[in-house]
Amino acid sequence: MTAPEGALSGIRVLDLSRVLAGPWAAQLLGDLGAEVIKVERPGAGDDTRTWGPPFVRDGAGEPTTDAAYYLCTNRNKRSITVDMQTPEGQRLLQELARQSDVVVENFRTGSLAQYGLDYATLSALNPRLVYCSITGFGQTGPYAQRAGYDFLIQGMGGLMSITGQPDGAPGAGPMKVGVALTDILTGLYAANAIQAALHARARTGRGQYIDLALLDVGVACLGNQAMNYLHSGTAPQRMGNAHPNTVPYQDFPTADGHMILATGNDGQYARFCEAAGHPEWASDPRFARNTGRLQHRDVLIPLLRSATVQRTTADWIALLEKAGVPCGPINSIADVFADPQVRARGLQMAMPHAGGADVALVANPIRLSDTPVQYREAPPQLGQHTRAVLHDILKMNDEDIDALQSKGALG
Repeated sequence: MTAPEGALSGIRVLDLSRVLAGPWAAQLLGDLGAEVIKVERPGAGDDTRTWGPPFVRDGAGEPTTDAAYYLCTNRNKRSITVDMQTPEGQRLLQELARQSDVVVENFRTGSLAQYGLDYATLSALNPRLVYCSITGFGQTGPYAQRAGYDFLIQGMGGLMSITGQPDGAPGAGPMKVGVALTDILTGLYAANAIQAALHARARTGRGQYIDLALLDVGVACLGNQAMNYLHSGTAPQRMGNAHPNTVPYQDFPTADGHMILATGNDGQYARFCEAAGHPEWASDPRFARNTGRLQHRDVLIPLLRSATVQRTTADWIALLEKAGVPCGPINSIADVFADPQVRARGLQMAMPHAGGADVALVANPIRLSDTPVQYREAPPQLGQHTRAVLHDILKMNDEDIDALQSKGALG
C-alpha cells in the first residue's frame, strides 16, 4: 500500500533561513508534505551545525561535526550548498525560486537585495511566489535594521518581566524561558501565514510578501497578560509559578518533591478541598469563589501548602485524578521521554541518517486523519543533495555542476 500524500504535497519551499525560527517554519511545511530545499553556506552550513556538544554520532559511534541542535529543525529537507555571493550562485538560486512556491529567509532587513534574492526581484521572476521574511523587528519602524535574537526579544517583548520569582523572594529577578520560545512561536506563525498565502494564491493566482518579526510575535503571545495590562493600566509583575487570574494554579510542595495543581474553576477547587480533607476551605466565604481566592491568595496558599506536604507527589496525583482535579508532576526532560503517555503518543522517533546511524528525533504533534505527517528525510548532511537537486529540478548535467563548483558557486 502506498503512503498517502501529505497535505502540502506538490508545494516546493526554498529555505534560505538558518538557526531556528525560519527553519522551524520550513520543517513544519516539510512534515506536512512540502518539498523543502535548504540552502547552506559552502564549507560552513547552518550556524546550528556547530552548536554542540552533543553532536550526532556516526555508524561507528563517533561524534560527527553536526550538532544535535541542528536536528531539531531540519527534518524533511534536502541540503544544497550555494555561495550566494557569487554571480553564478545568485543565478542558480533565482532559477530555483522561479520553480518554487515559497521562499523563507531570515536575513537582516534589505540585505538580500544586493544578491538579487529579495522579494521584488524574485516576484518579478515568479509572480506566484509566496515570500516570507523573518527578522527581529520587521521591515518597518525605527528598529528595522537591528539584529534580533530570541533572548533579546524575550526581554524587549515583556516575557521576561512576567517570568521568574517575584521581588523579595529567593532567586528573584527576570528569567527567560528555557527554550527559544519566541523563535519557535515565530516559526509557527510563519508556517500559518505561508499556508494562508498559498490558499489565497489558489483564488487570485498571485503570491505575496509576508513580513514577520520576532518582536511582533513576542508581544502578540503575551495573551491574557497583555489584556490584563490594557484593561487595567497596571503592568503585570513576576509571580513565580502562580497565575494572575486563577487560584490555586501553581506548584505546591509534597512529601517528596513538588506537584502542579491547576484548578480552573470553583468546582475543581471544591473537589480538591474535599480530597485534601478540608471541605471547610471550599465553604469559607473568602475562598469559595475565584475572585475571593485571588483577593486572599496570601492567606489561602500557605494553608494549601500545609496540606500538600502530607502526601507524596504520586499519592496526590492518584487521589486528585480520581477526584477530577487537574494536577501533575514537574518532570525532567528524561522523565518526559519515559512518561507512558509520551511513549504511547510516539513523540520520540528515529530516522536513518546519512552518517550511518539512526538519529533520535521528536515527532511532529499534528495528527491528520487523511493526510498524515510524513517523515521522508532525516536532517541532511551539509550539501548532501546538491547534485541531486540540480539534476532533478534544474535539469543540469554533471559537466554544468562541475563548472559551477570550479567557479566556487557550489560547496
